[in-house]
Amino acid sequence: MYLVYADEQGNVYDHPTLYGLARSADMVVEIMEDELIPLPEGATLVSLPSTRAIGLDPESGEMIPLPKEMQAVGALLPQGFTRLSLPGYVKADKDYKLPLFGYSAVVWKDGGFYVTAEMSDDPLKWNPLNCDRDQVRQGVERLVSEYPENRLYQHLTNCALGYECLTSSNTFLNRWEGGVPVSYSCNAGCFGCISEQPDDSGFVSPQTRMNFRPRVDEIVEVMLEHLKTPESIISFGQGCEGEPSTQAKLIIEAIREVRSITDMGYININTNAGLNDHIRGIVDAGLDLMRVSTISALDDHYNAYYKPRAYTLANVEKSMRYAAEQGVYTSINYLIFPGVTDREEEIEAMIDFAKRTKLRLIQMRNLNIDPESYLELIPPAQGDILGMKQMLDIYREELPDVVIGSFTHVPPQGMARPKPPLSALK
Repeated sequence: MYLVYADEQGNVYDHPTLYGLARSADMVVEIMEDELIPLPEGATLVSLPSTRAIGLDPESGEMIPLPKEMQAVGALLPQGFTRLSLPGYVKADKDYKLPLFGYSAVVWKDGGFYVTAEMSDDPLKWNPLNCDRDQVRQGVERLVSEYPENRLYQHLTNCALGYECLTSSNTFLNRWEGGVPVSYSCNAGCFGCISEQPDDSGFVSPQTRMNFRPRVDEIVEVMLEHLKTPESIISFGQGCEGEPSTQAKLIIEAIREVRSITDMGYININTNAGLNDHIRGIVDAGLDLMRVSTISALDDHYNAYYKPRAYTLANVEKSMRYAAEQGVYTSINYLIFPGVTDREEEIEAMIDFAKRTKLRLIQMRNLNIDPESYLELIPPAQGDILGMKQMLDIYREELPDVVIGSFTHVPPQGMARPKPPLSALK
């Protein structure tokens, strides 16, 4: 398990003698053999600027920081893979903040790259290699030409072609889960927001948030174009927007109109679920799936990261319970971080939260953040740190009726919310 590092030009090397190390929160730790899998298809190796890689001398057991021109290397994993640890490094410049990505430890072993990760879902649909960019461009040309006045298609064009966002690409490919952003505003001030950061945050947002309020007819056009197969999913709440439920009136009107025309596919919302009345209205309009973003089931941790405006974690729970009671298939978009999510108190709180809300699916999503900034923000650990592999095993054992995955699923047969007859909606 040899150390992998990069030079200042971005060239990647394996060290001839030192073993690779990893981090759990701020602790440098050894890598266990059972934590390693071959680098998955669709993963990307990146150097970590202003860091020094740390290696292990196998003879002395000493942890050795490399010179500052030998930077740490991390892997950015595709969806479907849960990282188990961070790369082993120290910062050469303590004031530098790493770009907002989810870095995983990587080593060289048996003639190839290996990462500390576990496959937690079938990665087929979310493997970037399975998204033909030429077909995406053709889809963009077709839909922009067919709907020249629809600003949503124009906005999603940059998401699909510029950012190569897979959800927006699916919108133009008419397959799987596609996105329909609706909101330029938000009721939270997430520390790691990927679409909008304060000028003094020190972070650069990797995406640009939409800056207009779409019309109902624009939303309906995108939804009807996508909902053409029984397993298609159209989702409100994308990385290029704020909180979708702040535009509840638009969403409610669009869902009602769409469902008066077709009962095909599933309507999903990715939301923080803090606005109870808004979520209730969206659920009652005919929502099928709801994915709620959370980083913790503990108030102090949740509040430190999300900085909620006029809502609490109790509001989130209330929305989730209501949706579940109405037959909506609920999941959480669980932002996970090695050395934090696997704390004893975090696991216990999340198990209780899942049971109270009748949760169906936990989507393990690697948190995109500068590790030092995040650790300074949140409360310190109160109990033992059990490790990410053990955490996953505990959830599977304690929550046998909850699916552990990485992205939105179509509900299993018999669990889908019954749709009213179209005649009742006209």
